[in-house]
Amino acid sequence: MTTVRARVSPLLSVLRHRTYRRLFTAQIVALVGTGLLTVALGLLAFDIAGGDAGLVLGTALTIKILVYVIGAPTITAMAAKLPDKPVLITADIIRVAIALCLPFIHSEWQLYVAIFLLQAASATFTPTFQSVIPQVLPDEDDYTNALSLSRMAYDVEQITSPAVAALLLIVMSYHNLFIGTAMGFFVSALMVIGTKLPVRPQLSESAEGGFFARMFRGVGLMVSLPELRGVLWFNLAVAAPMAMVMINTVVIVRGEMGRSDTALAITLGAFGAGSLMTALVLPRMLSAVGDVRVMVCGAGAGVGALVGVMAILWRGAHYDGYGLWALLIVLWFVLGSATSALQTPMSRVLRRNVEPDAYTCIFAAQFSLSHACYLVTYPVAGFIGVRFGLTVASGALLVLTVLGGVAGWSAIRRTTAVA
Repeated sequence: MTTVRARVSPLLSVLRHRTYRRLFTAQIVALVGTGLLTVALGLLAFDIAGGDAGLVLGTALTIKILVYVIGAPTITAMAAKLPDKPVLITADIIRVAIALCLPFIHSEWQLYVAIFLLQAASATFTPTFQSVIPQVLPDEDDYTNALSLSRMAYDVEQITSPAVAALLLIVMSYHNLFIGTAMGFFVSALMVIGTKLPVRPQLSESAEGGFFARMFRGVGLMVSLPELRGVLWFNLAVAAPMAMVMINTVVIVRGEMGRSDTALAITLGAFGAGSLMTALVLPRMLSAVGDVRVMVCGAGAGVGALVGVMAILWRGAHYDGYGLWALLIVLWFVLGSATSALQTPMSRVLRRNVEPDAYTCIFAAQFSLSHACYLVTYPVAGFIGVRFGLTVASGALLVLTVLGGVAGWSAIRRTTAVA
């Protein structure tokens, strides 16, 4: 207990910064709203489409990813000369309005339009928010602690939101969850309104230009700078294990192993716990060994865990005892730890390689290109799993993880020093 407190205390010290504390509060309430939205959307899709709800949700997920990939750099280019504060507030207000409209949706096309608008607002808010934090916290240790706190907040939301939604559904209709979502975004907007944000640095002369020049500036930096090319490849090493967890956990636990819904929740909880525990120790790890080595270790852990998953599936996951399921829980814990070790240092690398006037475009490019990886890994996990079996799917994802890790390391080691 003393060790855990010792690790948590430096993390919480960053909350002494008033501006960051308010922004972190805005992030938390928005995450709660998003968590309730995830549950409510599933129930709304079932009401609209019945047995075809999976197809509706799959289409909605595809729209979400496409909006993230295309919308983030596009909207960032449009808002390049606008102050951050009104951009964040406007995005939150749009999310409030869409959330309040969702209970009145009764057809698939209306749902798809709402998802498009909602995710476009999120594709505006998230990169802008991420670009503000390094301006608010110029000290690298503070920034690292903030990244770990954000990672932990995301993991806790993943674990707790379904439970909170389940408790609320005991006493109210799922339509009321959309009100909770709107309230989360509304409080987020209020926190931003009451916060004095630093003035965004003026665009340099090299960054000035037409709309398309601004739109592709971040992507150009990602491709041209060795460390950022490494981050680009490491995104693939994140997306492949994540696809295995997001797409095939229910298939393995419920289908292959014949376990209960509770077992499914425990398995997914192990993934969240692995990510959470790693985020807790990452500030010290990054200080001791550096960003790149941590990311390489994360990729290696992901590879090792997927090899273990392949072994379970090759052995035959349907087994009456608890041994294979217990092993799967351990592997999911390792996968959660691996993805956290990969994702958290990326923002440090981005900040280190660009000037402050490029923060917004580089975080938008990272937001876009990291989600583009899921356009590859989600179909691999889903389509190959159905068509050729889970063993083949896990092998394909293993290959993608190795490719991302090796290519990322190769790109970064060409720099003069490995940080």
